[in-house]
Amino acid sequence: MTTHEPPPPVPYGTPDAPRIAVRGEAHLDVDPEIARIGITVTARGTDRREALDDLTRRNTTVLDLVKTYGDAVEKLETGAFSISPQLTKHGRAERIRAYHGRVHLTAELTDFTALGELTTRLADLDLTRVDGPWWDLRPDSPAHREARRTAVHEAVQRAREYADALGTTLAALVELADIGAENATPYTTLDAAAGGGMRMAAYSGAAEEAAPLDLEPQRQHVYAQVNARFTMAPPHL
Repeated sequence: MTTHEPPPPVPYGTPDAPRIAVRGEAHLDVDPEIARIGITVTARGTDRREALDDLTRRNTTVLDLVKTYGDAVEKLETGAFSISPQLTKHGRAERIRAYHGRVHLTAELTDFTALGELTTRLADLDLTRVDGPWWDLRPDSPAHREARRTAVHEAVQRAREYADALGTTLAALVELADIGAENATPYTTLDAAAGGGMRMAAYSGAAEEAAPLDLEPQRQHVYAQVNARFTMAPPHL
């Protein structure tokens, strides 16, 4: 008994059901939703306990300051901590000259007016360094959804234009592929990490409180891309 297997699908359609393949793209420029800053607190002393106590005090000062901004700070995290000896040559041997301590924190803010004030106050603290801000969108930002919708609409419109050029119409959608399913990136957010960030360092306190920085948020570019395949009614060529 012979088993008849179904014929493999024809990737390019048939004369009775021609296929059309298009790509839809979307480019949106939107305002950022969050800003991140990196804060590095350092301390130095000839005694390990002295350096550690100083680092603990400075770290607490920074944490307390950031927390005073309440809901404007969406996230505050401590990253790396280190305390290490600085060695120096003394005759043929080495001896410990000092101890260096460091704590790195990351703060994420949604209120950009508070961001300018906070960065200035942090930079005004002794032995405190501020890096950033890096502007970004949330992963679930409506901007990503809008970009995907726009890319799909653009793909359908492009397919209709091709079909219209042949004097026919689209019949059915065969496939809609997110480019991410084909080992590429469907959309990306370009933020200030590419060069639009601010970097500052503070090593001594000021007698008077510095004026808040006037920070201009960097708009974010959102990109989406899809592949789509349709069948269309046979054109009369």
